[in-house]
Amino acid sequence: MAGLQGWQLVIIILLAILLFAAPKLPAMARNLGQSMRIFSSEVKQMRTEGKGTTDERSGAADEPVEGRVVERDETDPRDPR
Repeated sequence: MAGLQGWQLVIIILLAILLFAAPKLPAMARNLGQSMRIFSSEVKQMRTEGKGTTDERSGAADEPVEGRVVERDETDPRDPR
């Protein structure tokens, strides 16, 4: 590959992608768009939660949380100890 410059390599890579991955490009673009929409909605939700509004799933931060104490299993392989 002597004599190839950076921009020439980029063109060769783009041509290879178009030739071999052309049928998959619409699905990849659709997935990328969906991921970006999810990401932006999560960022927007995080911003609104920081301003004092609460989500119906999380509840208010000053409300007590009910639960129970669970004993650790000494044979549990997930236990970091």
